[in-house]
Amino acid sequence: MVVRIHTIIRAKRTVVQITFAMLPSSDPDLRRILTENRTAAVLGAKVEPWEAAFYVPKYMAEQGWSMIAVNPKLAGQEWLGAPAVASVAELSAPVQVIEVFRRSDALVPVAREILALPWRPSVVWFQLGIANDEAAELLSAAGIDVVQDRCMMPEHQRLVG
Repeated sequence: MVVRIHTIIRAKRTVVQITFAMLPSSDPDLRRILTENRTAAVLGAKVEPWEAAFYVPKYMAEQGWSMIAVNPKLAGQEWLGAPAVASVAELSAPVQVIEVFRRSDALVPVAREILALPWRPSVVWFQLGIANDEAAELLSAAGIDVVQDRCMMPEHQRLVG
């Protein structure tokens, strides 16, 4: 859960606003996400087999997921059976999950890019070591489940098998 406390001063009166964003983190929540969804865009996808941004999506593809690379350096190239695109705005169809392999300090603009889409993914998954509460709040407020600082591959292995 993300708790953000804002202090606002209005007309010599202090108002404290507390925001709670419930983010899925329990095993049942993660299991639901990993079993109910089958399409993902991989923001920050890589081609090097030793990079997590390649081998994690490759594992998910081997489990039956459709994975689409989102990386301007890979745009137009075949990646795990589908052509890569330069940005989430260029996806030819909606996806259920957007899996993010980007630095934490880049996530607020990523969240805004996702929210500008004419459709909403069910889930945005920030990979292990990647978290940003402000970005998570923006996405959660729009009704999108957000998973932070978790790797999809071991979570899938542990919860789905």
